[in-house]
Amino acid sequence: MELVSPAPSATPKIPFNRLEPLGRELEYVVQAISEREVGPASRFVRACEDWLTCHYKAAGVLLVPSATAALEMIAMLLDLGPGDEVIMPSFTFVSTANAMVLRGARPCFVDVLPGTMNIDPEAVAAAITPRTKAILPVHYAGVGCELERLGELARANDLVLVEDAAQAIGASRGGRRVGSAGALAALSFHETKNVGCGEGGALIVNDPAYLERAHMLRDKGTNRKAFLGGSADKYTWVDIGSSFSVSGLTAAFLLGQLEKLDELTARRRAIHARYMAAFQDLEDRGAVRLPRVEPLCDHNAHIFFMFLRSTEERERLIAYLASLRIQAVFHYVPLHTAPFARAHLEAPPSLPVTEDLAHRLLRLPLYNAMTNDEVDRVIHAVHGFFEG
Repeated sequence: MELVSPAPSATPKIPFNRLEPLGRELEYVVQAISEREVGPASRFVRACEDWLTCHYKAAGVLLVPSATAALEMIAMLLDLGPGDEVIMPSFTFVSTANAMVLRGARPCFVDVLPGTMNIDPEAVAAAITPRTKAILPVHYAGVGCELERLGELARANDLVLVEDAAQAIGASRGGRRVGSAGALAALSFHETKNVGCGEGGALIVNDPAYLERAHMLRDKGTNRKAFLGGSADKYTWVDIGSSFSVSGLTAAFLLGQLEKLDELTARRRAIHARYMAAFQDLEDRGAVRLPRVEPLCDHNAHIFFMFLRSTEERERLIAYLASLRIQAVFHYVPLHTAPFARAHLEAPPSLPVTEDLAHRLLRLPLYNAMTNDEVDRVIHAVHGFFEG
């Protein structure tokens, strides 16, 4: 009897990302509902904040609706305004720049390093002006930036170092948690991140001088925390702010994810290592270029990416994988080339590394529940493209 291959539609799809419960997430959500712990004062919100504060050895951590919200709070805490500049990579999500623009500040875009796509410290040094107020590195793919050099630049020029650590939970550099070096840092718990709750984030406050005001900003500009703690006799409006709080339901799911951080990080690193080993032959013959991770970095395998030889080849590979029901994607359009930047921001100098590599970068599926069989399917498919 002749064997017939299954129709493509019968082949299970391998998504780019999938958020699934890994531990007690659903149990905690049920508890939050049954105990009426669903609001922003929920014990699950406090539990997540306590867990993160301990993890980062921070002065405090505030759970917020997103990393975008955390970045907006950072801009408020730094009192940014018109004329101020914040140095950041152009190769990042729009939220990194938008948070500063909303306060009237100007993003000063600089180039990245070709191996990691992290901000180039020497490009930062060259971009510092009397208007510079802060340095804002983005830890791309969960690989820590060169925080030692960036910290030196910040101290030497009386600038604030803040971190966009949206992708970096579970990562460290030189034995120090990524997200603990800057005065302030932003985390993301979006569904695409290593630890997720659908949509969520956190503001890490490492410099205690910012902590009291951070609570005011989150509580709509009120002194709610001081009032509830007994150090203020009236609950009133004292500062700018917004509704940057989260529900207990969100926090309940997140807590179950946080408790599994070490386990899920180990699994992601194993998948990342498997990809690296499997595609080394493609790099050896010049078909692709693989990412670089310094020995100093203990990355969290948030993303596995590779560089193709051209934009056209990248698009063909994405389409080929899609035909095999494997979802691969590109990443950011450099912000300095985006319509808003062209219309409203002073054009930066040429950023050759960003402009070249952003258009050749491809990301492969990598998620916590990904099976070895799914990893092998992706590896086989990528090899099939180049062999074909």
